[in-house]
This record gives sequence, C-alpha cells and structure tokens, in this order.
Amino acid sequence: MFRHSRRRWLLGVAALVPALSAQDYQLTPGNPALAPVTDDPALPRVLLIGDSISIGYTYPVRTLLAGKANLHRIPTNGGPTTRGLEEIDKWLADGKWDVIHFNWGLHDLRLMENGLHQVAIGDYEKNLRKLVARLKETGAKLIWASTTPVPEGKLSPPRRPEDVPRYNAVAAAVMRENGVAINDLYGFALPRLGEIQRPANVHFTEAGSVKLAEPVAAAILKALGR
Repeated sequence: MFRHSRRRWLLGVAALVPALSAQDYQLTPGNPALAPVTDDPALPRVLLIGDSISIGYTYPVRTLLAGKANLHRIPTNGGPTTRGLEEIDKWLADGKWDVIHFNWGLHDLRLMENGLHQVAIGDYEKNLRKLVARLKETGAKLIWASTTPVPEGKLSPPRRPEDVPRYNAVAAAVMRENGVAINDLYGFALPRLGEIQRPANVHFTEAGSVKLAEPVAAAILKALGR
C-alpha cells in the first residue's frame, strides 16, 4: 500500500516539473524552480547553490519540504567555482540562512577546446576552500553535494566520466577538513543512471530529478534536526 502511494506521489511531483529539453536547463521562463519564494517566518530558511542539475531537483525538493522549510535557490546556474567566487556575496545577500546545500564541479571539469579543464583540479581545490570559508561566515549548517556522474558517450560540451570521482575526492577532502556534511549524490545516482539520466547527457529526466530530490531533502531535514 505504501509503495503504491509513494509511486503515485512521485509521478504527481514529476508531472509538476516542467518538461525541459537538453538546451533548456538554464533560466527557462516559467520554471517553478526559479520562482520567488515568500517566506513563512515560522520556518527555517534554506538555500540551494548549484548548476542545472540542482535546478532540476529544486522544485521537487521544495515540494518535499513544504511546511518544514522555506527553500530558496540562487536565481541562475551556479557554473564553475570561478563564477561562484564572483557571485557568492550577491547570492548570499543579507538574509539569514539556516542551511546551505551547495555544489560546484560539473562545469569545472568540463573540457574546453584546448583539451584542458575549464578549472584545473588544483585551482578547483583552492576555489572551494575560499567558497567554503565564505559560506561558513553565514553561520548556516553546510551540506556539500557531490557532483553527479558523467555518462559514457559523446557529450556536448565534452566531459570525461573518470574526472568526476577525481574532482569529488578533492572536494570531499576539503569538506572533511572543514566539518561540512557530504550528501553523496554521485553514489546515489551511479547505480540508477539507466533509470534516471538522459542518454549521453549529464542531465536527468524529470522523474530522475524527482528521485535526486529525495536524498537532498533528507540531508536538509537532518541538518535542521527534523
């Protein structure tokens, strides 16, 4: 009975998430993930920082946290760590955040026309250290989401599957040193890629984004002590 009810709920949430094509994962007009949030002052405030993968799971997470937290996200694609360093003060604004769930990596490890990563792994580590230091200044509880898998195949823009564990390992070391909780979305997604990820695409299906929302919501609720 519970399994059937859960399946109906997941299908219902998936139906509410706009059907986005591969090129639409940025600032799609009307995407509810990017809609302004009116806070319930009785509830804690949570901020999501991340790229288009996080845009995909924002609305399902917001649905899961309804009545438990005010879930905001940055109003754009978080891009590589270099963009994070440029924009972090604006994204954090002057508001008080109880929990910040964040990720950078998928854009950093992107291969450019010269065959090099957009952000070299050594610079990625340095940038993450600066970003974590800034996030810690907010006093929020921090959750790092590991970068989700890159599938095999010809991708546009190009990325290599084997780079994801390398960048994740560097990030995990930084997080452990700083006492930041780790939400292992890579480990969660990897055995399910055939079910939840688009073919030869780093993005996930609508139902896949709903599935990713589950560990994200669970990690946030744990940080909130709920």
